This record gives sequence, C-alpha cells and structure tokens, in this order.
Amino acid sequence: MIKTKLFVDGADLESLKIASEQDSVAGITTNPTLMAKSGVRDYIEFARNLLSIVTNKSVSLEVFSDDFTEMERQAIFLNNLGRNVYVKIPIMNTRGDYAYDLIKRLSSQNIKVNVTAILSFDQVKGLTNCLNPEIPNYVSVFAGRIADTGVDPLPTLISTINYLAGSHLHEVIWASPREVLNYYQANQIGCHIITMTKDLINKLSLEGKNLEDYSRETVEMFRRDALNAGFSI
Repeated sequence: MIKTKLFVDGADLESLKIASEQDSVAGITTNPTLMAKSGVRDYIEFARNLLSIVTNKSVSLEVFSDDFTEMERQAIFLNNLGRNVYVKIPIMNTRGDYAYDLIKRLSSQNIKVNVTAILSFDQVKGLTNCLNPEIPNYVSVFAGRIADTGVDPLPTLISTINYLAGSHLHEVIWASPREVLNYYQANQIGCHIITMTKDLINKLSLEGKNLEDYSRETVEMFRRDALNAGFSI
C-alpha cells in the first residue's frame, strides 16, 4: 500500500513557505477562489513569488478563463513559469462543456496537467486517451463536495484509482477534504495524494491522542472561555 502524499492547499505566501519547508509536505495547490480570499490582486506576481519560494516541489496553478482557446493560452503561460508547475484545468467550463479536447492538446505538448473539479467517475472515464502516459499528471476528485451532497465519495475515489492504475505517472488527488479522518481514509484506499489546508495539517499532530485527555481538555476550553467572557446565570 502506498503512503498518501500530503499537498498543502492555500494562497497565503508566508503560510505556504512555512508548509513547503516541512518534509511531510510534497506539494502545493491553490486556486483563484483561495487567492481572492487571501487578497491576491496580481495573479502573475503571486504565481512568480510562489514559484520563487517553492522550487523543488510540485505547484498546481489554475487557469480561470471560460473559453477553451484562452484557457490554452493561459495554461501554456503558467507552464512556462517553472518546471515544477502543474496546470489545473477544470473538467468543464461554466456552460458545462467538457475540457477533454483541451486537456489532450495540452498533454500532447508535454504540459503536466491537474484535472480539477471532478465529482463523478463518468467524468474520469471521459479522460480516456486524453492524458499523455509519458508525463506525470494529476486527477483531482473533489471528495468533500461529493460528501456535501450526502453521497459517499469513497467508491468514486476507489474506482478512479483503479481506472488509472495502468499508468504509474497519473496520480489521484483526494481534493477538498472536510476532516483529518480523510487523510487516514486516503491512505487506506491507496489514494496517491490528498490536499489539506494549514489548519487541517496542524490537526495531524493529534494522531493517537488519548481521548480521555482530549475530553478533559475540551471541557477546560468551555470553562475557560465562559470565564473569559464573564458569563453568569
């Protein structure tokens, strides 16, 4: 069984710098939504700064056009920023048109892609013959979003892992995890990579913690916060 690699997901440069220096972190992913929330105003400046910080680990940068021709131009530009760049291509645009042809064109140019926003196994099967088997690529299954709909994402992830098993260069990413438990689940099913925010990564230190102690610490927190707030009944 492989050990799942840990990628940190975020857009705060200082936090990403600290995380990238940890041996346990194998790569970085970000997206336009995270960048906007972090106050990024200049996409290219941010990307170049990030790549100047993270030079020897995978960095996934996403296109944001809704037009496939423009997506291709953006993808080529981002790819040329660094040898460790994986270009994130959404599985479809906002009109629901699938990006398979674009992915195939980029992959044929030896551009490493991270196919993102995948929520079904049918979408994965649509990638057949799109990914260049001679170069590494990522397939990001948004497990957390699948779970948000009340559907267990594990069957989709397991099917995807098995489907892509023929190419040792294509790796499956457990994207948008909702809890630390997802990291251990990813290991159990042999998922290659999981993306986690800094807050979730910090909670990995709780592994094996005594639950009696954790219960007492939780009660201490409630007591401390009530006193600090000056509550009375």
